[in-house]
Amino acid sequence: MYEEGAPALDSGIFNLDVPTLGICYGFQVMARALGGEVANTGLREYGSTDASLAPGANVLLDGQPADQTVWMSHGDSVAQAPEGFTVLASTASTPVAAFGNDERKLYGVQWHPEVKHSAYGQSVLENFLHRAAGIPSDWNPGNVIAEQVDRIRAQIGTGKVICGLSGGVDSAVAAALVHKAVGDQLVCVFVDHGLLRQDERKQVEEDYVAATGIRLITVDAREQFLNALAGVSDPETKRKIIGREFIRTFEKAQADLIAESLEDDGDPIAFLVQGTLYPDVVESGGGSGTANIKSHHNVGGLPDDLTFELVEPLRTLFKDEVRAIGRELGLPEVIVGRQPFPGPGLGIRIVGEVTAERLELLRTADAIARHELTAAGLDNEIWQCPVVLLADVRSVGVQGDGRTYGHPIVLRPVSSEDAMTADWTRLPYDVLAKISNRITNEVNGVNRVVLDVTSKPPGTIEWE
Repeated sequence: MYEEGAPALDSGIFNLDVPTLGICYGFQVMARALGGEVANTGLREYGSTDASLAPGANVLLDGQPADQTVWMSHGDSVAQAPEGFTVLASTASTPVAAFGNDERKLYGVQWHPEVKHSAYGQSVLENFLHRAAGIPSDWNPGNVIAEQVDRIRAQIGTGKVICGLSGGVDSAVAAALVHKAVGDQLVCVFVDHGLLRQDERKQVEEDYVAATGIRLITVDAREQFLNALAGVSDPETKRKIIGREFIRTFEKAQADLIAESLEDDGDPIAFLVQGTLYPDVVESGGGSGTANIKSHHNVGGLPDDLTFELVEPLRTLFKDEVRAIGRELGLPEVIVGRQPFPGPGLGIRIVGEVTAERLELLRTADAIARHELTAAGLDNEIWQCPVVLLADVRSVGVQGDGRTYGHPIVLRPVSSEDAMTADWTRLPYDVLAKISNRITNEVNGVNRVVLDVTSKPPGTIEWE
């Protein structure tokens, strides 16, 4: 809030008679612009926090219990509400955690109501949107599909378009939307970059093609990616290299597609479809005044000399919305319900240099963890479970009658709805024990399995 160049707001906005809700930093900016006080107290609140609602009627928090759990992520705090505003909630460290003015329809909350870990966050949003702002509840995936199909057709016209298909829900839904809009003008390219989990190539080549009828070309680029990543340990550099090599692979695929048919008119493939979601944009520093948390390979990791025009029909959506759209489009549940997996794959789940040996080690450990979670019936209880290899760390162990000096494997099971925030999933101890025993027994070079119990924030879901 007090950093040089921190985003600010013209206070005249609040005189436009437009219902407004400030969230977290927006709450603080709103308080300051309206004449309230924001203090740099040195106290911080991250993650699960107990909040107490003030007595009295108000539109924003109507119908909610006096004591509830909210999800915080802030350092500065609102110490005094603007004149004419009622303090609606507080926490142990934040005297003004929410305020409102029903007459002016201006409200603010310090916590994040949009995430699942704020127990009554959905009620906050519904009260503001439907009662304070008077907006009807008419969002549905069919409307989004129709709107995006029109936009895609307007952007692409009769042009040719290529899509990098990863097998994940994001690229699968993006490709299905574009295919609905322009049909056979779309060709999907699946890049086997060697950073995949077990059997992922088979799933894409068989399951997705059977479900959609989309033309798919598979490119084996394992050696290309490994060579480009050789000697690189910095996570941002790895992401940018992977993004660059994806684009170079698509450019080669474009040239091959044009050359394969002499009767083709020879027009270049000018458009590239990506399954970019809103959390990718936010974390990559998209938009004015946003911080770069980490560059996603499909946002901040793209090369400067990109020749494709991007088609990103999911760019303003969250994962739960994307799944709803996928189901509406008729994609099979095995694809729509698939747990998130990052585009850079296992390359950003190896903390250290990426090598073929390390990839195989991690791939085996990941397959064990996924198998046991599925066998325990836990797939629908967790958002995802990254399995991370601390490749540059070794610890002493004893296996058999001898001393070992092996790598630790980290299990990172998390619960979330949109990846903007997450909490670690409380898996049963017997399941964790079975995963640990199998990994240390079956994966050579691993002698220790640890559990990451950090929420987001302060951590991110992925380690890199």
